[in-house]
Amino acid sequence: MPTPPHSAAHLPLAPATAGALPEAGGWRQLARLVRLPNLLIMGLCMVLVRACLLLPDAPWRQVLAPGFGLLVLAALSVGAAGYIINDYYDVKIDAINRPGRLVVGKAVNRRHAMLAHLILSGLGVGLSGWLSPWLGLVNLGSALLLWGYSVRFKRVALVGNVSIATLTGALVLLPELQLRTDNQAVWSYALAAFLLTVVREIVKDVEDMRGDAQHDCRTLPIVLGVPRTKWVAGFFLLCLVLLVAGAAWQTLLGRQWGLGGWLLALVLLPLLGLGYHLRRADRKMHFARLSAWCKWVMLAGVLSMGWLAG
Repeated sequence: MPTPPHSAAHLPLAPATAGALPEAGGWRQLARLVRLPNLLIMGLCMVLVRACLLLPDAPWRQVLAPGFGLLVLAALSVGAAGYIINDYYDVKIDAINRPGRLVVGKAVNRRHAMLAHLILSGLGVGLSGWLSPWLGLVNLGSALLLWGYSVRFKRVALVGNVSIATLTGALVLLPELQLRTDNQAVWSYALAAFLLTVVREIVKDVEDMRGDAQHDCRTLPIVLGVPRTKWVAGFFLLCLVLLVAGAAWQTLLGRQWGLGGWLLALVLLPLLGLGYHLRRADRKMHFARLSAWCKWVMLAGVLSMGWLAG
Protein backbone atom coordinates (compact mmCIF):
# COMPACT_ATOMS: atom_id res chain seq x y z
CA MET A 1 0.00 0.00 0.00
CA PRO A 2 1.24 3.59 -0.50
CA THR A 3 3.23 5.07 2.33
CA PRO A 4 1.43 7.93 4.14
CA PRO A 5 3.31 11.23 3.99
CA HIS A 6 3.65 11.38 7.78
CA SER A 7 4.99 7.86 8.23
CA ALA A 8 8.62 6.93 8.70
CA ALA A 9 9.06 4.11 6.25
CA HIS A 10 12.25 5.71 5.03
CA LEU A 11 13.88 5.50 8.45
CA PRO A 12 16.48 2.75 8.69
CA LEU A 13 15.31 -0.16 10.78
CA ALA A 14 17.37 -1.91 13.40
CA PRO A 15 18.78 -5.27 12.34
CA ALA A 16 16.22 -7.02 14.56
CA THR A 17 13.39 -5.85 12.32
CA ALA A 18 14.31 -8.33 9.65
CA GLY A 19 11.85 -10.61 11.48
CA ALA A 20 8.54 -9.86 13.06
CA LEU A 21 10.07 -9.43 16.50
CA PRO A 22 13.58 -9.57 17.93
CA GLU A 23 14.35 -12.70 19.90
CA ALA A 24 15.53 -10.81 22.98
CA GLY A 25 12.70 -8.91 24.61
CA GLY A 26 10.31 -9.73 21.77
CA TRP A 27 7.36 -10.47 23.99
CA ARG A 28 7.99 -7.29 25.96
CA GLN A 29 7.96 -5.24 22.77
CA LEU A 30 4.79 -6.99 21.62
CA ALA A 31 3.10 -6.24 24.94
CA ARG A 32 4.12 -2.60 24.59
CA LEU A 33 2.83 -2.47 21.01
CA VAL A 34 -0.69 -3.64 21.93
CA ARG A 35 -0.67 -1.80 25.32
CA LEU A 36 -1.20 -5.01 27.28
CA PRO A 37 -2.00 -3.27 30.62
CA ASN A 38 -4.70 -1.23 28.88
CA LEU A 39 -6.15 -4.36 27.29
CA LEU A 40 -6.27 -6.08 30.68
CA ILE A 41 -8.15 -3.12 32.17
CA MET A 42 -10.56 -3.21 29.23
CA GLY A 43 -11.22 -6.89 29.78
CA LEU A 44 -11.65 -6.36 33.53
CA CYS A 45 -14.12 -3.56 32.85
CA MET A 46 -16.26 -5.77 30.62
CA VAL A 47 -16.23 -8.61 33.17
CA LEU A 48 -17.23 -6.30 36.01
CA VAL A 49 -20.01 -4.71 33.97
CA ARG A 50 -21.49 -8.13 33.26
CA ALA A 51 -20.88 -9.63 36.72
CA CYS A 52 -21.73 -6.65 38.94
CA LEU A 53 -24.21 -4.58 36.94
CA LEU A 54 -26.01 -6.93 34.55
CA LEU A 55 -25.92 -10.34 36.27
CA PRO A 56 -25.22 -9.58 39.97
CA ASP A 57 -26.95 -12.72 41.25
CA ALA A 58 -25.82 -15.13 38.55
CA PRO A 59 -23.17 -17.82 39.12
CA TRP A 60 -19.77 -17.31 37.56
CA ARG A 61 -20.50 -20.09 35.08
CA GLN A 62 -23.22 -17.90 33.59
CA VAL A 63 -21.23 -14.70 33.90
CA LEU A 64 -18.25 -16.19 32.04
CA ALA A 65 -20.33 -17.90 29.38
CA PRO A 66 -18.54 -18.78 26.12
CA GLY A 67 -20.51 -16.16 24.18
CA PHE A 68 -19.30 -13.44 26.52
CA GLY A 69 -15.75 -14.74 26.34
CA LEU A 70 -15.88 -14.40 22.55
CA LEU A 71 -17.23 -10.85 22.90
CA VAL A 72 -14.32 -9.92 25.18
CA LEU A 73 -11.84 -11.49 22.76
CA ALA A 74 -13.43 -9.58 19.88
CA ALA A 75 -13.32 -6.24 21.71
CA LEU A 76 -9.71 -6.70 22.82
CA SER A 77 -8.69 -7.72 19.29
CA VAL A 78 -10.16 -4.52 17.88
CA GLY A 79 -8.52 -2.51 20.67
CA ALA A 80 -5.11 -4.09 20.05
CA ALA A 81 -5.48 -3.48 16.32
CA GLY A 82 -6.25 0.17 17.06
CA TYR A 83 -3.08 0.60 19.11
CA ILE A 84 -1.03 -0.99 16.34
CA ILE A 85 -2.43 1.16 13.52
CA ASN A 86 -1.99 4.27 15.65
CA ASP A 87 1.69 3.49 16.14
CA TYR A 88 2.01 2.62 12.46
CA TYR A 89 0.98 6.12 11.38
CA ASP A 90 2.71 7.95 14.23
CA VAL A 91 6.30 6.74 13.95
CA LYS A 92 7.74 10.21 13.32
CA ILE A 93 5.66 11.90 16.00
CA ASP A 94 6.41 9.21 18.58
CA ALA A 95 10.11 9.45 17.75
CA ILE A 96 9.91 13.00 19.14
CA ASN A 97 7.32 12.63 21.91
CA ARG A 98 8.18 9.12 23.18
CA PRO A 99 11.49 7.99 21.68
CA GLY A 100 12.07 5.40 24.40
CA ARG A 101 8.73 3.69 23.72
CA LEU A 102 8.97 3.46 19.94
CA VAL A 103 8.16 -0.05 18.69
CA VAL A 104 6.89 0.08 15.09
CA GLY A 105 9.75 0.77 12.72
CA LYS A 106 12.27 -0.11 15.42
CA ALA A 107 11.48 -3.49 16.97
CA VAL A 108 8.56 -4.44 14.69
CA ASN A 109 8.64 -4.27 10.92
CA ARG A 110 6.00 -1.82 9.61
CA ARG A 111 4.57 -4.33 7.14
CA HIS A 112 4.19 -6.90 9.89
CA ALA A 113 2.49 -4.29 12.05
CA MET A 114 -0.03 -3.52 9.30
CA LEU A 115 -0.67 -7.24 8.77
CA ALA A 116 -1.25 -7.71 12.50
CA HIS A 117 -3.68 -4.80 12.48
CA LEU A 118 -5.70 -6.29 9.62
CA ILE A 119 -5.79 -9.76 11.18
CA LEU A 120 -6.83 -8.51 14.62
CA SER A 121 -9.46 -6.16 13.21
CA GLY A 122 -10.88 -8.95 11.05
CA LEU A 123 -10.89 -11.34 14.00
CA GLY A 124 -12.69 -8.85 16.23
CA VAL A 125 -15.33 -7.91 13.70
CA GLY A 126 -15.82 -11.52 12.57
CA LEU A 127 -16.25 -12.93 16.08
CA SER A 128 -18.68 -10.25 17.18
CA GLY A 129 -20.62 -10.52 13.92
CA TRP A 130 -20.95 -14.25 14.48
CA LEU A 131 -22.40 -13.55 17.94
CA SER A 132 -24.83 -10.92 16.67
CA PRO A 133 -25.10 -8.74 13.55
CA TRP A 134 -25.61 -5.75 15.85
CA LEU A 135 -22.44 -6.45 17.82
CA GLY A 136 -20.62 -6.98 14.55
CA LEU A 137 -21.71 -3.56 13.31
CA VAL A 138 -20.60 -1.93 16.57
CA ASN A 139 -17.13 -3.48 16.39
CA LEU A 140 -16.88 -2.73 12.67
CA GLY A 141 -17.67 0.90 13.43
CA SER A 142 -15.10 0.85 16.23
CA ALA A 143 -12.42 -0.57 13.94
CA LEU A 144 -13.16 2.03 11.25
CA LEU A 145 -13.19 4.84 13.80
CA LEU A 146 -9.82 3.70 15.17
CA TRP A 147 -8.40 3.71 11.65
CA GLY A 148 -9.86 7.15 10.96
CA TYR A 149 -8.48 8.42 14.25
CA SER A 150 -4.98 7.19 13.43
CA VAL A 151 -5.01 8.58 9.89
CA ARG A 152 -6.80 11.89 10.38
CA PHE A 153 -9.07 12.53 13.37
CA LYS A 154 -6.35 12.75 16.02
CA ARG A 155 -4.84 15.68 14.12
CA VAL A 156 -8.07 17.71 14.29
CA ALA A 157 -8.89 19.75 17.39
CA LEU A 158 -11.27 17.90 19.73
CA VAL A 159 -12.42 15.45 17.03
CA GLY A 160 -9.78 12.88 17.95
CA ASN A 161 -10.41 13.36 21.67
CA VAL A 162 -14.15 12.75 21.29
CA SER A 163 -13.53 9.78 18.97
CA ILE A 164 -11.45 7.89 21.53
CA ALA A 165 -13.84 8.85 24.33
CA THR A 166 -16.76 7.48 22.30
CA LEU A 167 -14.94 4.19 21.82
CA THR A 168 -14.24 3.99 25.57
CA GLY A 169 -17.90 4.51 26.37
CA ALA A 170 -18.89 1.93 23.76
CA LEU A 171 -16.61 -0.64 25.41
CA VAL A 172 -18.53 -0.24 28.68
CA LEU A 173 -21.81 -0.69 26.81
CA LEU A 174 -20.84 -3.84 24.89
CA PRO A 175 -21.95 -6.34 27.58
CA GLU A 176 -25.27 -4.49 27.86
CA LEU A 177 -25.71 -4.54 24.09
CA GLN A 178 -25.23 -8.31 24.19
CA LEU A 179 -27.76 -8.96 27.00
CA ARG A 180 -30.08 -5.94 26.55
CA THR A 181 -31.14 -5.68 30.20
CA ASP A 182 -31.87 -1.92 30.00
CA ASN A 183 -29.66 -1.31 33.04
CA GLN A 184 -29.34 2.45 33.61
CA ALA A 185 -26.21 2.15 35.76
CA VAL A 186 -24.27 0.89 32.74
CA TRP A 187 -25.10 4.07 30.84
CA SER A 188 -23.94 6.20 33.76
CA TYR A 189 -20.61 4.38 33.85
CA ALA A 190 -20.30 4.75 30.07
CA LEU A 191 -20.90 8.49 30.31
CA ALA A 192 -18.32 8.80 33.10
CA ALA A 193 -15.80 6.86 31.01
CA PHE A 194 -16.50 9.14 28.05
CA LEU A 195 -15.96 12.34 30.05
CA LEU A 196 -12.79 11.16 31.79
CA THR A 197 -11.33 9.94 28.51
CA VAL A 198 -11.96 13.32 26.87
CA VAL A 199 -10.08 14.99 29.72
CA ARG A 200 -7.18 12.56 29.47
CA GLU A 201 -6.92 12.83 25.70
CA ILE A 202 -6.82 16.63 25.90
CA VAL A 203 -4.13 16.44 28.58
CA LYS A 204 -2.13 14.07 26.37
CA ASP A 205 -2.41 16.53 23.48
CA VAL A 206 -0.79 19.21 25.63
CA GLU A 207 1.92 16.76 26.67
CA ASP A 208 2.60 15.89 23.00
CA MET A 209 2.50 19.42 21.59
CA ARG A 210 6.14 19.45 20.47
CA GLY A 211 5.93 16.44 18.18
CA ASP A 212 2.40 17.25 16.99
CA ALA A 213 3.33 20.81 16.02
CA GLN A 214 6.24 19.58 13.88
CA HIS A 215 3.93 17.35 11.87
CA ASP A 216 1.09 19.75 11.08
CA CYS A 217 -1.35 18.48 13.69
CA ARG A 218 -4.15 20.87 14.67
CA THR A 219 -4.85 19.64 18.18
CA LEU A 220 -6.55 21.84 20.79
CA PRO A 221 -3.40 23.23 22.45
CA ILE A 222 -1.93 24.10 19.06
CA VAL A 223 -5.12 25.80 17.88
CA LEU A 224 -6.24 27.47 21.12
CA GLY A 225 -3.07 27.59 23.18
CA VAL A 226 -2.47 25.82 26.48
CA PRO A 227 -4.43 28.19 28.80
CA ARG A 228 -7.66 27.94 26.77
CA THR A 229 -7.18 24.22 26.27
CA LYS A 230 -7.05 23.77 30.04
CA TRP A 231 -10.41 25.54 30.26
CA VAL A 232 -11.89 23.09 27.74
CA ALA A 233 -10.52 20.14 29.71
CA GLY A 234 -11.83 21.78 32.87
CA PHE A 235 -15.34 21.95 31.41
CA PHE A 236 -15.45 18.20 30.76
CA LEU A 237 -13.87 17.57 34.16
CA LEU A 238 -16.55 19.68 35.85
CA CYS A 239 -19.28 17.67 34.09
CA LEU A 240 -17.64 14.48 35.37
CA VAL A 241 -17.34 15.85 38.92
CA LEU A 242 -21.06 16.70 38.95
CA LEU A 243 -21.93 13.23 37.63
CA VAL A 244 -19.82 11.45 40.25
CA ALA A 245 -21.01 13.74 43.04
CA GLY A 246 -24.63 13.01 42.09
CA ALA A 247 -23.97 9.28 42.00
CA ALA A 248 -22.20 9.36 45.37
CA TRP A 249 -25.08 11.36 46.90
CA GLN A 250 -27.66 8.87 45.59
CA THR A 251 -25.74 5.87 46.92
CA LEU A 252 -25.35 7.46 50.35
CA LEU A 253 -29.07 8.27 50.46
CA GLY A 254 -29.70 4.64 49.59
CA ARG A 255 -27.44 3.57 52.47
CA GLN A 256 -24.92 1.99 50.12
CA TRP A 257 -22.11 3.13 52.38
CA GLY A 258 -19.36 1.11 50.72
CA LEU A 259 -20.00 2.37 47.20
CA GLY A 260 -20.67 5.92 48.39
CA GLY A 261 -17.46 6.02 50.38
CA TRP A 262 -15.48 4.55 47.49
CA LEU A 263 -16.84 7.13 45.04
CA LEU A 264 -16.09 9.99 47.42
CA ALA A 265 -12.60 8.91 48.51
CA LEU A 266 -11.19 7.24 45.40
CA VAL A 267 -13.01 8.96 42.54
CA LEU A 268 -14.46 12.34 43.49
CA LEU A 269 -11.58 13.62 45.65
CA PRO A 270 -8.93 12.57 43.08
CA LEU A 271 -10.97 14.32 40.39
CA LEU A 272 -10.98 17.52 42.45
CA GLY A 273 -7.23 17.14 42.93
CA LEU A 274 -6.88 16.61 39.20
CA GLY A 275 -8.68 19.89 38.57
CA TYR A 276 -6.46 21.73 41.03
CA HIS A 277 -3.24 20.46 39.46
CA LEU A 278 -4.60 20.97 35.93
CA ARG A 279 -5.06 24.66 36.69
CA ARG A 280 -1.43 24.94 37.85
CA ALA A 281 0.19 22.70 35.20
CA ASP A 282 2.51 24.42 32.75
CA ARG A 283 5.21 21.85 31.89
CA LYS A 284 5.29 18.64 29.89
CA MET A 285 6.03 16.54 32.96
CA HIS A 286 3.03 18.05 34.75
CA PHE A 287 0.69 16.94 31.98
CA ALA A 288 2.33 13.50 31.85
CA ARG A 289 1.52 13.07 35.55
CA LEU A 290 -2.05 14.26 35.01
CA SER A 291 -2.48 11.71 32.21
CA ALA A 292 -1.35 8.92 34.55
CA TRP A 293 -3.61 10.35 37.26
CA CYS A 294 -6.59 10.00 34.90
CA LYS A 295 -5.76 6.32 34.35
CA TRP A 296 -5.75 5.63 38.09
CA VAL A 297 -9.09 7.41 38.51
CA MET A 298 -10.47 5.35 35.64
CA LEU A 299 -9.32 2.15 37.34
CA ALA A 300 -10.90 3.24 40.63
CA GLY A 301 -14.14 3.93 38.80
CA VAL A 302 -14.10 0.51 37.16
CA LEU A 303 -13.44 -1.24 40.47
CA SER A 304 -16.32 0.63 42.11
CA MET A 305 -18.66 -1.67 40.21
CA GLY A 306 -17.70 -4.40 42.68
CA TRP A 307 -19.82 -2.70 45.37
CA LEU A 308 -22.94 -3.18 43.23
CA ALA A 309 -22.67 -6.96 43.10
CA GLY A 310 -25.33 -8.73 45.07
